[in-house]
Amino acid sequence: MDCGKKECPWGNWKGHAVDLLHWRDVKQSGLLFGSVLLLLFSLTQFSVVSVGAYLALAALSATISFRVYKSVLQAVQKTDEGHPFKAYLDMEIALSPEQITKYVDKTQLYINYTLKELRRLFLVQDLVDSIKFAVLMWLLTYVGAIFNGLTLLLLAVVSMFTMPVVYEKYQTQIDQYLGLVRTQVNSVMGKIREKVPGAKRKEE
Repeated sequence: MDCGKKECPWGNWKGHAVDLLHWRDVKQSGLLFGSVLLLLFSLTQFSVVSVGAYLALAALSATISFRVYKSVLQAVQKTDEGHPFKAYLDMEIALSPEQITKYVDKTQLYINYTLKELRRLFLVQDLVDSIKFAVLMWLLTYVGAIFNGLTLLLLAVVSMFTMPVVYEKYQTQIDQYLGLVRTQVNSVMGKIREKVPGAKRKEE
């Protein structure tokens, strides 16, 4: 579903995400990439509960230390600057009913679309699409036997931060090979549709 920049809650986020994945700002992309990798590597060594508890303790240690430091500094200098995090404490973080409605509506759209697609694939509305889905699931059984979920997530994060840059640099060559693969796949699917009864798409 398309929406304008002012109305769409994801508009600015998508643009910022693209900038991060293409390393437009090296410092921000590097910080995010390193933080996510560190978190995922931590999860491979410790449980989710332990990682969450350690992160919370680290954050609390930093904020408590800073609060005590500022309090001592104010006492020594005899100043009354107030709470060091007052600006953040006064900041409004609650979602408005309109924002919640937008997020719920968008989530509902994704869920409904996913359910319809799964019904279409599992009930074989289009034979070739269902065969493609079956092949994908079959390949995933081998992937799952080799990698666990966290390893796949690590690979996905590394790919997200490397593939866009690689594609941007070698776009012509990659598009050429992808075009050849797409042509071969379409050719095979076309032959299947011709030979298998009921595999041809209905003309709309």
